[in-house]
Amino acid sequence: MKQSEIKELSTAELQEKLGETKKSYSDLKMAHAISPLENPIQLRSVRRDVAKIATEITKRELQ
Repeated sequence: MKQSEIKELSTAELQEKLGETKKSYSDLKMAHAISPLENPIQLRSVRRDVAKIATEITKRELQ
């Protein structure tokens, strides 16, 4: 997910997206612990998406 896409979403949509992305990351971590993922770089990508969304939410709260 790109930063420009994140900025276009409303705060409520960001909260929803954050929950979905965190769940996705959790599921990927569990799957990777059981048997290695075909593409482990996917973990990094999802983790960074969580950080981007959380940063945007914090940024909006401070304004």
